[in-house]
Amino acid sequence: MPAGTEFIKHEFDEAIAIQTTIVETGTQLASKHPVAAVQRQLKAAGKTDQRHLDQLKKFGAPYGAKGKREEVAEALSALAEETSAKADSEESEAYEAHAVLLNLKRKQQDSADAVIKIARQEKNAELREAAKTMKREIKAGADDLGKSLADFAVQIAAS
Repeated sequence: MPAGTEFIKHEFDEAIAIQTTIVETGTQLASKHPVAAVQRQLKAAGKTDQRHLDQLKKFGAPYGAKGKREEVAEALSALAEETSAKADSEESEAYEAHAVLLNLKRKQQDSADAVIKIARQEKNAELREAAKTMKREIKAGADDLGKSLADFAVQIAAS
């Protein structure tokens, strides 16, 4: 595992890779999800998710981060791609893809915590404030996605 500036680059690479997957998976699910309310939720979240991706790229650029997929990001991205590709085959597949997207957003909450602390260490107030906002927005989005996932579970169970 790298240290110092190389570790910061690694953290940004992972955050960019995960956020890219969130944007792609959310876009794909927004057109495939069998629940219209979730489709609307995903479309609305897509704008915020894209803004977060743009910010991560901006703040990662000085470290040379471009979203390189290392082990964790590669595994989560592959899972998201696999589940979202099957999301329109049956409700349970859409449920799985929905759950994976939620997992990705929860992962980004953890990354946002790390970025906040790195920003403090680097004395970068702009990055710190952007990361705090990002964390708050990701948490709200993940909470909403979790609630709609629970509602979807009940709908599938009642079928």
